[in-house]
Amino acid sequence: MNLPRATLPVTMRALVLLAATVATVFAESEAFQGAPTEESEYKLSPRWQNGYDQPLLFTCPGQDSISSIISQHHNTNEDRVWDFTCKYTFSGSTSCHWSPYVNNFDEEFTYTCPFGSVISGFDSYHDNRPQDRRWKVYCCIQKSDMTSDCQWTNYVNDFDAYFNWQVPNGRYLVGVSSYHSNNREDRRWKYQHCAIRA
Repeated sequence: MNLPRATLPVTMRALVLLAATVATVFAESEAFQGAPTEESEYKLSPRWQNGYDQPLLFTCPGQDSISSIISQHHNTNEDRVWDFTCKYTFSGSTSCHWSPYVNNFDEEFTYTCPFGSVISGFDSYHDNRPQDRRWKVYCCIQKSDMTSDCQWTNYVNDFDAYFNWQVPNGRYLVGVSSYHSNNREDRRWKYQHCAIRA
């Protein structure tokens, strides 16, 4: 027998309300796009460009450079997943090249793209013995452009911590510096950014 909603017993109305509330909370939690907190969230997140212990290869489209860097560390894997966004940078054709590996495992390094070029990609691989990555940097330049007024950030992360760093407006990523902790099996990062002088 179908009764009007108003005539349902109090207990039944409470159960219906509870079910609706649970469904709403679940839908909102599914839509939340903040820093991942559960292993399954960040392993399965479509935004990450690599999996834990897996190679990473990312390059921006031809006239773009990196505009943000996002990373999450996992203590069991002792590795990071990474994502990047890009922004329009060059108005004409560009010349791009990959650096050699800029570090050995466990090694501190600083690398700046040469000849006034900017960073448009990264390549790295992970080794489970040192629990670290080696990195290459993809540098691009337009012949008429040169970088100027370059500045280094402070370290943008603590060990084991999520970070989301944005290149400041009107600036372009040109350099990266990092050191590794064997105790924490993670790296801290800082970045160099410049203006472009046409």
